[in-house]
Parts: sequence; structure tokens; C-alpha cells
Amino acid sequence: MKTTKRQKLESKGWSVGPTTDFLDLSAEESQYIELKLALSRQLEKKRKVKHLTQHQLANIISSSQSRVAKMEKGDMSVSLDLLIRSLLALGTSKNELATAIVSPSY
Repeated sequence: MKTTKRQKLESKGWSVGPTTDFLDLSAEESQYIELKLALSRQLEKKRKVKHLTQHQLANIISSSQSRVAKMEKGDMSVSLDLLIRSLLALGTSKNELATAIVSPSY
């Protein structure tokens, strides 16, 4: 957040801080969410590199387009298992998975 925006919000009585404080997340919960979001971003990136629509990916993994959309947005109802299986179905290597987890692209 830009410093000027932060100062403007604080001057109006708003409290500005990290999401983990706002949601009262533990370090483990925060790391879990970051992991899930990293895999979600990797799934969308891999799908686009392969020039697939969400519907086409859904057919590959025997799911629905709406489920793929939820997966790519990191919806809390999507399991890590489904994200990883979907990435593997797109040909993602173990090294690519590890890279996505270690250095997520935001």
C-alpha cells in the first residue's frame, strides 16, 4: 500500500496492518493459505501456457468449469489434493511444484 494512502486511512481512524492480524491467523494458518494460493496461481498459469480454457481443463480432470474457477481463485472449499492432482494432470513436474511452493509469484 502506498504511504500516502496508508496515512490518509489512518488519519480517518482506520487501522492498517497485515491480513494475518486482521483475521487473527496463526503462523501455520497463514502459511497454509499462502501455499494454497501459490498452487492456485500455478494452476492458472499452467492452464494458460497450454492455451486451455477452464472448461477444457475441467474435462481433463473430470470436474466442472466452476470448480476450476474456484481452484484458480484459491477458494477455501478446494483441497490441496485437488490442486496438486490438477497440476500433475497438466504435466507439471515435481520440480515445478516445488518452485511454485518455494517462490510463489504474486
